Order: sequence, then C-alpha cells, then structure tokens
Amino acid sequence: MSPLLLSVLLSLVSAVAYAAAAIVQERVAASAAGPRYAPLRRPAWWCAVLLNGLGAALHVAALAYGPLSLVQPLGALTIVFALPMAALFVGRRAGRTAWRGAVMATVGLAGLLSVTGGDGPRSLSDGARPLLALGTFGAVALLFLLAHAVRRPVLRSVVLAAAAGVAFGLASVFTKTVAEVWRANAPLAEWTSVLVLSALAITGLLLSQASYRDAGLAAPLATVTVVNPVIAAVVGLTLFGESFRYGAAGTVAALICGAVAAAGLVELTVHRMAVVDRPGADRPAPSGDAPSASDRHAAGPEIGQRVDVGPVPGTRTHLEVEMRSGTVAGRP
Repeated sequence: MSPLLLSVLLSLVSAVAYAAAAIVQERVAASAAGPRYAPLRRPAWWCAVLLNGLGAALHVAALAYGPLSLVQPLGALTIVFALPMAALFVGRRAGRTAWRGAVMATVGLAGLLSVTGGDGPRSLSDGARPLLALGTFGAVALLFLLAHAVRRPVLRSVVLAAAAGVAFGLASVFTKTVAEVWRANAPLAEWTSVLVLSALAITGLLLSQASYRDAGLAAPLATVTVVNPVIAAVVGLTLFGESFRYGAAGTVAALICGAVAAAGLVELTVHRMAVVDRPGADRPAPSGDAPSASDRHAAGPEIGQRVDVGPVPGTRTHLEVEMRSGTVAGRP
C-alpha cells in the first residue's frame, strides 16, 4: 500500500472514530442524570474518551504518511459520517435540513483547508508560547461565561462547542510545536508546552461533552469540527508564516469557503432551535428530524389515554392529578 493511500485510509478511520465518540457523548449528555461536564461515573463516557484518543492518534499517524493539505480536509468528514452512524446505531435520523447544513459546513471547511498551506516546519518561539496560552485560556473562559449568560439552550450549547473548538485548535498548535522541537536526548525539555496542550485538550473534551446536553448531535459536532481547524489555520497564518495557495485567487476561495461553512453552522443552529421550540418536541417528527431525549426541557402538552398532560411548574414532592369532566383537548 502506498503512503498516500495509507494516509487517506487512516484519515477516514480517524473521522469515523471521532464521529463515534461524538455519538456516545451525545447519548450520555441526553440522559438527565450525571454531571454536565464530566460524567466520570458513566462507562460510556470513558468509551468516548478512548475513541477521541484513537481518532487523534490516527490523525497524527495520517500526517506522518500524507500531506497536511490532504489529511486536514478529510478530517472534516466527521460530521458527514456521524449522521448516518447515529441513524444506524441509535435510531437518530437526520432530516433534509440537518443534512444540508452538515454538508455545507463540511464542504466549506474542506475547501478552506485545501487552500491553506505552509512553507515548511515552524514552531512557536519561547516568548510567544505563554502569551498564546494565556490568550487562549482567556478566550475559552470568555466563551464559557458568554454561554452561561445565554438563555436559549441551543445557543448555549453552540457557544460551548465553539469554546471547545478553540481549545482543541490551540492544542493542535502546541502539539505541532512540541513535535517540531522535540529531541530524544532531551525528552522533558518541552514539558511546559506538553502541560499546556494537555490542559487545552482536557478543557476541550469537557466543554464538548457539555455542548451536547441541549443541542443534540449535529450542531455542536459541526461547530467543533469547523472551529478547531479554523483556529489552528488562523494561528498558522499569523504566527507560522503560512499563506493561502494560489495567491489572490486562493484568498477569495478561502473567504467563499469560510462563508459556506459559517452558513452551514447557522442553518444547523437555527434548525435545532426550531425543533426544540416546536410544540410537542418530545415526540418524533414525521419528517425524520426526531429530537433526542435532550429535548425534554421543551416538552409540551400531549394526549394519551384521554389524559391531558402538561408541564407542572416548580418542584413537587408528591404527585398531583387533576380530573376534569367534559372534554379532553376539545374532544367530548
């Protein structure tokens, strides 16, 4: 097998591993029990952690056999793989709108990454590393506070996913720096950068777990998948001296692809908000846009066995049942 073909295969398997991890994380988050950020007592969550680690290892291996211009765009297929896998393994079918937003985000990201290139190995200078680390943690903290200031659950989840993408993207930058300057005769010389990238990776993992609580699978996963490499590309353009290929034409193409990816994320977010706000959102939709258990906060009245069921505000220590004669939801 040629190195290029092996790189493609490793990239595709990496995307599948990331997609499987996202599905497991969403299912863990959909359950009402357990912490939002770190459900340490859930075995399924640890499976997701292992799948994320496998995806990262395969991605690094793919970069060892193939060029960055090929491996990075293939990594954008995570969201495309996640939707059919969710339908196959957990019965979560995605409708036309979700598919359209996911494909737009993937195509836009793949196009953006395909015109982003570098001019050789580079690493962060010793003076730039602490400034970049502080700036990154500051940006993540700001997004975290913004997420908790947002009242709409779906928007809150998308902002948390964006914060996770920022953390993952800068973790990739520090990983590249460590890989470029690491020497076998001094394995602990870069321990501070290793500590920073480990903290960023853990932060991204916890934030991404929280992002699935209120927004389902597609919107948070697409946000993380897009923001992660975009942030890394921005750092590469500004600090590593990388540039867009093909000159001015490449710059225009990058702007167009970025707009397409952003439009896909907006469509996924707006679609998810519409699903959550829909009356009776806890019931499967006939179009296939079936909300998950994470939509329970938007439950509306429903009819079952001639009983009018509706949300009861506040906390009750006992069951309250109201029997009404005459009609149920307008029916005799």
